[in-house]
Amino acid sequence: MTIPVGLRDIEVRHPARWGAKTPMQTLRIKRTSTDGVERVRSGPGRDLAPVLAGAAVAVGGAGALLALLDSGSPLRGPFALFFLFAAPASAIAAVLRGLDPFSRVLTSVAGAVVVDMLVAQGMLAVHRWSVDGGIVTVAVISGLISLSVFIRHMPGRTTADKVV
Repeated sequence: MTIPVGLRDIEVRHPARWGAKTPMQTLRIKRTSTDGVERVRSGPGRDLAPVLAGAAVAVGGAGALLALLDSGSPLRGPFALFFLFAAPASAIAAVLRGLDPFSRVLTSVAGAVVVDMLVAQGMLAVHRWSVDGGIVTVAVISGLISLSVFIRHMPGRTTADKVV
């Protein structure tokens, strides 16, 4: 091969002149590892997530129940506080399915704090403060948020009917 006269030294040695691909030509669309294929994890921690989720639901439900029954148990306060943060946080996390895990956790915890503070502020503004009312209101708001997720993903709905 003869070198054209108008090329500089760097242009002559460039790999693309000799058939190499540029970095943009080597990029491919990456697919997530969970596209239609469920990952199978091995080891002792493979079934830990559903167990932890079940334990969290049990602790939150027990906290709400202890608070509504006005129990004198020492677990009433911590379990009720867990319910007040976990119920709206899990509902908001279900809505934010497209975010990466760290952003999803951060946003859902912040959203739970906002829901709790708005409920408390609203109850104080109308002079109707009560523990039972706060527990029930947070449960209803969390249920409505969760219901929106279930309605959006109901089977039998057409693509045009789904809310984006």
